[in-house]
Amino acid sequence: MDNSSLTSVSYFVLLGISTNPVEQIPLFLLFLLMYIINISGNFLIITLIISAPHLHTPMYIFLSNLALADICFTSTTVPKMLQNIFSSTKAIPYVDCLAQTYFFICFAAMENFLLAAMAYDRYIAICYPLRYSSILTGMLCAQMLALCHVLSHLHALLHTFLMGRLIFCADNRIPHFFCDLYPLMKISCTSIELNTLMIHTEGVIVINGAMVFIIASYAFIISAVLQIPSANGKWRSFSTCGSHLTVVAIFYGTLTWVYFRPFSSYSVAKSRIVTVMYTVVTPMLNPFIYSLRNGDVKKAFRKLVRRL
Repeated sequence: MDNSSLTSVSYFVLLGISTNPVEQIPLFLLFLLMYIINISGNFLIITLIISAPHLHTPMYIFLSNLALADICFTSTTVPKMLQNIFSSTKAIPYVDCLAQTYFFICFAAMENFLLAAMAYDRYIAICYPLRYSSILTGMLCAQMLALCHVLSHLHALLHTFLMGRLIFCADNRIPHFFCDLYPLMKISCTSIELNTLMIHTEGVIVINGAMVFIIASYAFIISAVLQIPSANGKWRSFSTCGSHLTVVAIFYGTLTWVYFRPFSSYSVAKSRIVTVMYTVVTPMLNPFIYSLRNGDVKKAFRKLVRRL
């Protein structure tokens, strides 16, 4: 197709999760409630970790960064979605759309790397408990966090740059609630082969690489736990990993289903529901998953309540 005959759009129209007018108010209330719970829960986790000296360890430092990433991750998409529910135009400027894509990818990748860092923390804690402090030092922890941030921004920059190269037709309607990669590629008038190739190569390396690292860490953890003679000792060791494994299963399960299938089989309608899981539901549940089964966090919460 001759690119000179194409019209470059200046804005997109986000159609949202549903176009049914009857569903708009219930959807607004539901997502507003989940957003408030997400912000409140994750902010509480950060506050508890900062205020409790006994939580100033690598495990909880990674957890506080995960909570911050969850807040930013959801804030990238949900406020605009809530605004558009009662908007007559539901428009988002082209530049804002690319910015939303950038930060969405960035914070998704950051969660990915932080989950891998937390798996490494559990591996050292269970396989080398006596050397935990000497191996996972404050310097190494800071370096791991810096690497998580740098890699996340580079990953987002690559895919946003490739998205910025595309030309879009006069039909600028996106059947989604935010500027996600596949829905944007669906309405592009130019070739998306390079975009798709990078999603299934670089994207697979980034996401699946971290997932393989987590699986390998837990393989060593399971091997070490099985050598513990007492059943009670085995249970205590496994219980420290249960919360992390739950988050990992939800995050990677939904992320892989949406992005790492053939583009031809991508369905916006089906993917919207799954996308809600890892963009809204999982960040909302993370504080509860990590706190309800964690005695240290409960102890810090009780101390904070008493001080108030």
